[in-house]
Amino acid sequence: MQSSVTARQTEHMVEIPGHGVTCVRDHAGPEGAPVLLLLHGLGATAALNWGRCYPALTRHFRVLSLDHRGHGRGLRTRRFRLEECADDAVAAAEALGVEEFISVGYSMGGPIASLTWRRHPDRVRGLVLCATARHFASRSLSRLARASLPAAAMALRLVPSLIHREATHRMLQSIEHPELREHIRTELLGHDPASIVQATEAVTRFSSHDWIGQVDVPTAVIVTTLDELVPASRQYKLAESIPGAECIEVEADHDACVASPDFGSSLVRACVSVHQRRVLDVGAASASRDRGPDRSRPGFRTSA
Repeated sequence: MQSSVTARQTEHMVEIPGHGVTCVRDHAGPEGAPVLLLLHGLGATAALNWGRCYPALTRHFRVLSLDHRGHGRGLRTRRFRLEECADDAVAAAEALGVEEFISVGYSMGGPIASLTWRRHPDRVRGLVLCATARHFASRSLSRLARASLPAAAMALRLVPSLIHREATHRMLQSIEHPELREHIRTELLGHDPASIVQATEAVTRFSSHDWIGQVDVPTAVIVTTLDELVPASRQYKLAESIPGAECIEVEADHDACVASPDFGSSLVRACVSVHQRRVLDVGAASASRDRGPDRSRPGFRTSA
């Protein structure tokens, strides 16, 4: 594992067993602080999705973030699976000696965060799910995506990189600030276009209806109430499906993470709340063990 340090951020090149090397950004927090694992949305990178949030979060937490497969500086892959993105994130945290963390997901990162809990429940101590849902597409749209997107991904693997660069350049022409434009361009040029198409297909196929109600860790759901991409109604249903989930509203569209002045403070509030509830749960469990079994509780039985 190789590391480089800039200010309070360390970049680690981490080996994901069987898959290759990925870059993990490690933002220091207070000594002994709990850890957040940030999981970005479709077509973004960790820096683009969370860049404005790092300073506020690191007042309370150590913050890890990485680019998903085919995004930015993430793993190069011939296929994209949300489940493997979840496994990548957990493996990256483990490689840095982090045994437990709160998973924080935005949009597509929401399913990935939920899957870290489902596939690695011994690692995940809480969830913060932002601008996301139990499913993103209707059944008819999902069928259309399954029929058309794999062929599109295959075709994109044949597109010369020059075309990718030119398309990115044209997309960013409307951004007037030259340094910001260059920063975004650099992030986006790391994308593998075919992987982005595969990721889009994976998102349209995703559904957690059958299992999201089994989440047993403290959870907060940040609802972007003006969201035109992931309707707020679906975000509210996600919150209602998770036992005890806290719902925090941000009056913003789907780009809240970069455009809303209120998103950062709401994210900090959600993460702090989840951590505090986790601490209370651990304390209650410890106190219960110290008291011993409650033989007056209805249904209590002892073995002979």
